[in-house]
Amino acid sequence: MQRTGRKGHAQFRLIVQESRRSPKSGNIVFALGSYDPHSKQIQVDKEKASFYLEHGAQPSPRVAILLQKEGVKMPKWVEIEQTKKRTIKNSTKLRRNRPADEKPADESVTELANAVTTDEKKPAESDTEAQAPEETAAETTVEVPKETTKEASEETA
Repeated sequence: MQRTGRKGHAQFRLIVQESRRSPKSGNIVFALGSYDPHSKQIQVDKEKASFYLEHGAQPSPRVAILLQKEGVKMPKWVEIEQTKKRTIKNSTKLRRNRPADEKPADESVTELANAVTTDEKKPAESDTEAQAPEETAAETTVEVPKETTKEASEETA
């Protein structure tokens, strides 16, 4: 695979190349097709790909997967890597592994009815709550440090 395309938007050419060359050198034997990883489009000349594989061309692991997806017959000696399954860290934290908290439908209806009745009672309770802080404010005393000012000492006398 030879990378082409602009920065941040890679596209690849599927090429046949000598093993002594790097893909960036530009010296290729044959261009088999192209691959766009963003749109997952693959264009391959299947006849030429099978020809070069039969004559000893060794595909890279990624190219082998792409050629197999396109239906190119692979020789027996080509090893295709299997997709790896990821292990999940802290699988107990997943929602699907937690026990389900199921509530019957009847309970949800009664909870809604209770919520409506408590909303109706709130205005009456708010009147008593407004009076209660005033009473507690009158009963509370504030202790002032003794060494603050002369005014504090006059008030205590």
